[in-house]
Amino acid sequence: MTTPKKSLSILLQLWQFVTPYRGTLVGAAVALILTAGVTLSIGQGVKLLIDEGFVAQSHGALRQAVFFIIGLSLLMAVGTFTRFYLVSWLGERVSADLRKAVFNHVVSLHPSFFESNRSGEIMSRLTTDTTLLQTIIGSSFSMALRSCLTFVGALILLLVTNLKLSLMVLVCVPLVLLPVLLYGRRVRRLSKRSQDSIADVGSYAGEIIQHIKTVQSYTREEHERGAFGKEVEAAFVIARQRVRQRALLIAVVILMVFGAITGMLWVGGNDMLAGRMSGGELGAFVFYAIMMAMAVATLSEVYGELQRAAGATERLIGLLNVTALIPPASDVPATDDLAPGGDGPILALEALSFHYPSRADAAALSDLALRVKEGQSLALVGPSGAGKSTLFELLQRFYDPQQGCIRLRGVDIRELDTGWLREQIAVVPQQPALFTADVWYNIRYGKPDASDEEVIAAAQAAHAHEFISALPDGYASHLGEQGTRLSGGQKQRLAIARAILKDPRILLLDEATSALDAESEHHVQQALEALMKNRTTLIIAHRLATILHADTIVVMDQGRVVAQGTHRELLLSSPLYRRLAELQFKEPEVPTREQ
Repeated sequence: MTTPKKSLSILLQLWQFVTPYRGTLVGAAVALILTAGVTLSIGQGVKLLIDEGFVAQSHGALRQAVFFIIGLSLLMAVGTFTRFYLVSWLGERVSADLRKAVFNHVVSLHPSFFESNRSGEIMSRLTTDTTLLQTIIGSSFSMALRSCLTFVGALILLLVTNLKLSLMVLVCVPLVLLPVLLYGRRVRRLSKRSQDSIADVGSYAGEIIQHIKTVQSYTREEHERGAFGKEVEAAFVIARQRVRQRALLIAVVILMVFGAITGMLWVGGNDMLAGRMSGGELGAFVFYAIMMAMAVATLSEVYGELQRAAGATERLIGLLNVTALIPPASDVPATDDLAPGGDGPILALEALSFHYPSRADAAALSDLALRVKEGQSLALVGPSGAGKSTLFELLQRFYDPQQGCIRLRGVDIRELDTGWLREQIAVVPQQPALFTADVWYNIRYGKPDASDEEVIAAAQAAHAHEFISALPDGYASHLGEQGTRLSGGQKQRLAIARAILKDPRILLLDEATSALDAESEHHVQQALEALMKNRTTLIIAHRLATILHADTIVVMDQGRVVAQGTHRELLLSSPLYRRLAELQFKEPEVPTREQ
């Protein structure tokens, strides 16, 4: 079993986020020490109040003691304000920095990471876990330090005030701390389970909301209510166990602490009646004993919070420590090295073999080889699962092949800077990705510094300007989550406008006109043909009519190239292509060899 010391050691990983704000940390520490010292000094004011004021019945001494306590209270208020502000600011700042660090790292991770990690769980770590740490750093941690200082200071003053009663305190302290250590382990385990269960709830809800139209079209609302209710109840059961353990811990500590104080009052009261100590000394001793008791009670409660923080930190640091399988290369080749020209292929795929990390037993590509010349249009056709989309992902280096390589102008793309490589490519996917922002933002996504005139020109080229102008706010219209305010064809034309604006060297079209009606498809096909001119273009096509004029058509099946040529050549040479053509064209023209 993991010891508490090891459990909490994960919190040291947060120190790297605190060190940039050493000045704030020092200021908070000074205010913390001042506040603790002033609080302990009030005990001496209590002693003066009783011995010099009440017992001696001196109005002057009573007035001095009261003013002394008031002055200390003002100092304590100022110190508390300073400490609370600085520590709370530090908690917010560290939480924000940690959230940014995790997000910055997550967006650089390889796609296979997201195959095995749900987006809802990642969002929970970015929000719930960082918010918990903000509370810990901005409140609980300073409370723990203050309680430690108060405990040590009160113990020293107890020894000075009365040695016999202090020895009783020292005997009682280990008995009070024992349940803190025992129950703290359980609290930490339950806290981690509770955070995981909350992440599950958020992930489930996010998935249902994302697919709400499907849920409602299949009238599964009642089922999803019940399923979500079960997720929530499971999280509640774990949270209830955690709360019960913490409540039991606090109750045991309070019982033992105030039981010990009662015992000391009885012993101290007898000593005062016997004349072995003054009433002021007993009052001061009781004050310090209560301060110690409050410190121990606070520590027991904060210990549980620190255990929760350890669980949250473990999850966040785990994300930060994930190593990207596709690291950016440090040596970026000069642009001239890859400039157009020459008879060699711009793209060369050499003996590619690849399987997805989550499906290691099934090859997506097997010994695939292709050459693509500068400015050539190459279409990929074949049944579903043939490896066409996988090839696009390898070209963008979302994955690296297990065997073989892809060369851009003779250079292995694994030797290129990944960002630079992707800047050379624009993709128009079958399902376009739009962001919850306005039209300007979505079209500019591939070229953020583009002028308004360039954006409008790209939209016109994609035949999108007319419907954009008809939106309530034109190009400033927000599109809703995933572009829900647009039709499928309108989304596709925005994606095409984005690719046109980027003006890439290599264009990847994944059935880019699939969502368009006949008239829009005609106009967009013309725009694409203009965009494809003198540009290397790879096209995934399920509808053969859209790629009849491609320079080369490659037929793929089960991750291999089984044939390539022009449309007429493949009708003669490829049974698979001929069958696809027969399915799509009622009366395909099958040329004779004499033709």
